[in-house]
Amino acid sequence: GAGFALECRQVTVRYGTVTALDNLTLGFSPGLVHAVVGQNGAGKTTFGRVCAGIVRPDSGRLFINGGGVPVGRVRESRALGVELIHQNFALPPSFTVAEVMEFGSKRSPASIYSRRMLRDRWSDHLAALGLTVDPESRIRNLPVEVQQGVEIARALVNDGNILILDEPTAVLSPAGIERLFGRIRALRQGGVTVILILHKLREVLEIADTVTVLRTGRLVEGPVPSNTRTAAKLAAAIIGPGSAAGDAAPADRAAVLGLTDAPGRTASPGQAPKPPALAVGNIRTQREPDGPALNDLSLRIGCGEILGIAGVEGNGQRTLVKAIAGLSPLLAGSIHLEDQEVTRLPLAARRTAGLRIVPFERNVEGLSLSSALWENWSVCRMLADGIFRLIDPAGLRRASRSALAHWDVRFASVDQPASSLSGGNAQKLILAREIDQDSRLIIAAQPTRGLDVGATTFVWRALREARERGCGVLLISSGLDELLDISDRVAVMLSGRSVAEFVPPFDLSAVGVAMTAVNR
Repeated sequence: GAGFALECRQVTVRYGTVTALDNLTLGFSPGLVHAVVGQNGAGKTTFGRVCAGIVRPDSGRLFINGGGVPVGRVRESRALGVELIHQNFALPPSFTVAEVMEFGSKRSPASIYSRRMLRDRWSDHLAALGLTVDPESRIRNLPVEVQQGVEIARALVNDGNILILDEPTAVLSPAGIERLFGRIRALRQGGVTVILILHKLREVLEIADTVTVLRTGRLVEGPVPSNTRTAAKLAAAIIGPGSAAGDAAPADRAAVLGLTDAPGRTASPGQAPKPPALAVGNIRTQREPDGPALNDLSLRIGCGEILGIAGVEGNGQRTLVKAIAGLSPLLAGSIHLEDQEVTRLPLAARRTAGLRIVPFERNVEGLSLSSALWENWSVCRMLADGIFRLIDPAGLRRASRSALAHWDVRFASVDQPASSLSGGNAQKLILAREIDQDSRLIIAAQPTRGLDVGATTFVWRALREARERGCGVLLISSGLDELLDISDRVAVMLSGRSVAEFVPPFDLSAVGVAMTAVNR
């Protein structure tokens, strides 16, 4: 309606039996920074995609600057100034910055293009947004923070006046978040309406003029002025009554929701060094398609210790996991699991030695979505028994049923496909398979990404219990709150190296400086 830059009325979106948005009605005033918050699965991303015309709702209407627009039409939404920047960047990696800016621009096209013409055409636009980047740089060679800046610059090429950013801080260092907020404030000053989909409440209270809370696809409150809400009130609105997150320790809830800059665990002085669960000595690898080569990297994890790996994504974390698993061959260096050298051993032999992996992508690397729950749980046991041993499906079904119940996986039948599980239950299935009595080193790579508060604290509890049983845990996460809450030590990776190490009480700003090499 009149007075709103963006408004949706009675919008409902269903995916099969799941209602992602339920009769949602709300409007955002122009020229302000609006935060939309909620747990994973609250409908935040679906809301952003409806506004951008990517998702066509089952019912409801959308209004931009007071006028009704056809729903589910990206072209019409963009023509009216709505731009969505996805959590996973969508820029073609082989394009140059100038090519990205030209691609999708409404400016009259030239008959002949040259690199010089494109560079000259877009240099001023990039500089006006405070983006120091060579227009001829290729997207794949840019740091994550610069890629995000290019996404914002591209969104503003066609005079976008409503900018929606989905979890824009998830991949940034603390210093990068500050620079992003500086850009957002400048956009607000220029009259742009900014809608931020966030989950860290301290960031919401720092940057947003209003806040809106969604829960299970419904509007709980908002938009309300953010200065009328405390972090505690917002947390209560996000979690809601009767949530499993209510059983979580206060420090864990604070870490999940980004309530404070708490330094995490307290120091435990006077403890003797623990025998190593993992010793990585001066390893070097070739460059991988999804990250840099590891270069003279060394790590040590004691039995009964959680080592957190901090770093902006794309600095060698995936290569490190592949190297420890034996999937990325070493050019130099050694890897020991407890007292056994496994440098030349295949993954199967490393699993026999006690290696377990909770992978980065649960639905791609961790599960076969079309296979039954019992098959996903049993696969490692079947492989360990050898290919010539008879398989007992009935016995494996019974064992998997017991294990999944123990890990609180919500399921109707062990014969149902893994694709039917929610994100939290899918991760619990992987934990049930990977954390057993023979596990000695657990690699947990982004284990809580996409999970709500209750499922996140469940995963943390499982990792802590594994630590108490004497397992070493390598925790890789892009969330500093998570790392500082449960890690015994934190190492920072940058460009394939381990560049710094921290012990409790952790200094958040110092970790952030190490992540971005400010003083290097």
